[in-house]
Amino acid sequence: MKTKKTNLVLVTIAIFVATFMTAIEGTIVSTAMPTIIGSLNGISMMNWVFSIYLLTSSIATPIYGKLSDRMGRKPIFIVGLVIFLIGSTLAGLSDSMMTLILARALQGIGAGAIQPMTFTMIADIYPFEKRAKVLGLNGSAWGIASIIAPLLGGYIVQHLSWHWIFFINIPVGLITLLLVIFFFHETPRTAKAPIDYFGAATLSVVLLALMISAQGIGTANLLINGFWIIVAIVAAWLFVRSEAHAKDPLIPLALFKNRLFLGVNLVAALISGVLIGFEVYIPMWMQGILGLPASMGGFAVTPSSVMWIFGSFLAGRLIVEKSAPKILTWSLLIIGIGIGVLGLLPIGTPFWTFLLVAAFLGTGFGITITTTTVTAQNAVSEDQVGLATSLNTLSRTIGQTIMMSSFGVIQNTLFAQGIKHDSRLKMAMLNKLINPETAKQIASELIPKLRDILLTAMHGVYWVGVVLVVIALAINFWSGRSAKDKA
Repeated sequence: MKTKKTNLVLVTIAIFVATFMTAIEGTIVSTAMPTIIGSLNGISMMNWVFSIYLLTSSIATPIYGKLSDRMGRKPIFIVGLVIFLIGSTLAGLSDSMMTLILARALQGIGAGAIQPMTFTMIADIYPFEKRAKVLGLNGSAWGIASIIAPLLGGYIVQHLSWHWIFFINIPVGLITLLLVIFFFHETPRTAKAPIDYFGAATLSVVLLALMISAQGIGTANLLINGFWIIVAIVAAWLFVRSEAHAKDPLIPLALFKNRLFLGVNLVAALISGVLIGFEVYIPMWMQGILGLPASMGGFAVTPSSVMWIFGSFLAGRLIVEKSAPKILTWSLLIIGIGIGVLGLLPIGTPFWTFLLVAAFLGTGFGITITTTTVTAQNAVSEDQVGLATSLNTLSRTIGQTIMMSSFGVIQNTLFAQGIKHDSRLKMAMLNKLINPETAKQIASELIPKLRDILLTAMHGVYWVGVVLVVIALAINFWSGRSAKDKA
């Protein structure tokens, strides 16, 4: 039976629409989070709204990536998208922080297929010399969504209800689903080797244990936290042993002998951790410290998304002329400077300053993420592009998962330290402070002190981001030096 020909234009549009949906979801949740916290009274659990999504996504990503090599990209993408839409519906119906977190877990399971499949489909239908440019165009879908999302999210939060920010995924997702079903065609795939169930199970345990242990850092439950660290180590040992003997391993260990492949994935993981800290905490800074409405809080990160497009296009031009380590050195320096500035800004910093810093950071993020993605795909053989793409996506997701949990620990620790010096202050007041509407309920004489505490927490988060960039630079130097030695 002859396979129908893929409609290149419409499938590319479908990929862009999927990216648009992902960007809408992420930016709107960040924009609305202060309002959600004020409604559900859950500042101590807010990081789980992001972390559980990243955790379930990271667990699902390599499994979907492997299944797509065995069954094809189309069925995996469709299954993931349907799960994501169900999760979005349940999130919109949530009436407590716990139900919202559970719904976000389901969203993450679906997103674990959407994110790597869009990159893999681009790799399948475009050659290397055009791939970076298409990724740049794909970044424009992210940029457009990020311009619209803060304004739309702010409007929905202020005039309707935060519940509606999740329902917006449904029409966008349905459009994507129809485009892929009718216009994306591929040759049927068959695989004789058995599925690596044990590898999938042990990797899932590793990621789950890492997540729980990261969330427990800074708490008094040292015994429990130590238990989960031991679980992660044991599961990692079992996973490596399983992959070494599996007929069709979930993640072939030979891939990690390629230092360039390993280096760009580690850099992607670290910078993705920096990125999520920037995107999640800037709206909180805008609303809690500057007292701006939700729409303006989200708009503060918009220049980053716009300049991400420029950075992606620039990476597309540079990557055919220069080595990835050289490109990454400059983009990482840009990110390091931008995050360092955020770690120094005083409480009276005007709004327009954040727009400039966001634009500067967006350029660095665009170059870095595009370069690491294309390099990871090009560093492996053609029959491993799907796996390489899923691992690159997994690296970014793991970086976000661990760092979002770590940032939450840093935030809560600095909150607790600030509050204990004044008996009049309570954690509940910080819940109210980061929502301009509920901040009116706080005694006016306490607000300056609370804002100082919040600013200290913001600075702590961004200085950790600087450390991550320094580590990324060291790894990039190591992988670049290795490439020179081989040359």
